[in-house]
Amino acid sequence: MQDEPVNGEVRGRELDSAITALGHSIARLTESGELHATAIPGLGLYRRTEPTEPMTGMYEPSLCMVAQGAKRVQLGDDTYVYDAHHYLITSVHLPTVVQITDASPERPYLGLRLTFDLKEVAQLMADSNLPPPRTQQSSRGMATGEVTLPLVSAMQRLVDLLSDERDIPILAPVIQREIVYRLLTGDQGARLRQIAAAGSQSQQIARAIEWLKGNFDQPLKIDDLADRARMSTSTFHHHFRTMTALSPLQYQKQLRLQEARRLMLTEHLDASTAAFQVGYESPSQFSREYSRLFGSPPLRDITKLRQVGIGE
Repeated sequence: MQDEPVNGEVRGRELDSAITALGHSIARLTESGELHATAIPGLGLYRRTEPTEPMTGMYEPSLCMVAQGAKRVQLGDDTYVYDAHHYLITSVHLPTVVQITDASPERPYLGLRLTFDLKEVAQLMADSNLPPPRTQQSSRGMATGEVTLPLVSAMQRLVDLLSDERDIPILAPVIQREIVYRLLTGDQGARLRQIAAAGSQSQQIARAIEWLKGNFDQPLKIDDLADRARMSTSTFHHHFRTMTALSPLQYQKQLRLQEARRLMLTEHLDASTAAFQVGYESPSQFSREYSRLFGSPPLRDITKLRQVGIGE
């Protein structure tokens, strides 16, 4: 009986040591500044030396981990905080407000994100005979979970491949598959299984989200979207909000506004052109809704972003 706490302490030290080693690897690979993409498809590494202002952004199906520092994500009225001992898992595309809350030059924020394909998740479920979730009810498409030593160890091996990129085409898919397996069998695995399980309500909503993401500039007809998900309008609306914390109309609006912001910032479109391109018919309505989401009118917001070097 006395061995159990001791073993727990040993496992805790092993986990802390593994997280520290992963942080050292990320720090070494991001010495020249924040690095987004890597040679491994879907893997991004991040370093920030100071806390950030809240920024809107789209989270895609992915695993996010932090080796040092902390980040806060706002989804609707829900808040998720993750750090070195808690990961963030996202199972569908979700518009969020993101803020790095713990970072300094002495102890920079060091994080990574690994995106995954839900079709590959479904295939892994079939190959490993993992059972579908007990309930077919939809749930929020974002959650935090506790980091484990096997998960950190697999992620370390994936990051280590960046030291010899010749190994990436062969070994990266194998390690990525292991990471997804760790997620599926972990404390938040039911969320992934819900999305990937054929015929589940979550998968039907995810299918509608994919369509909406690719057609957000078109007029939104809820009845048609519900038909696409094979649900009644009221049932669809309920499960959509359950998964995304937003109504379908609010979701579309955020997609439009975030894309318009990107067009103005990176392609230098003026506000009116960007508004029409994402589906707005009224520039004044666009300006009002843009200000409500981003806190400033389009021109002022884009000018401020350029002043801090975003989009250049």
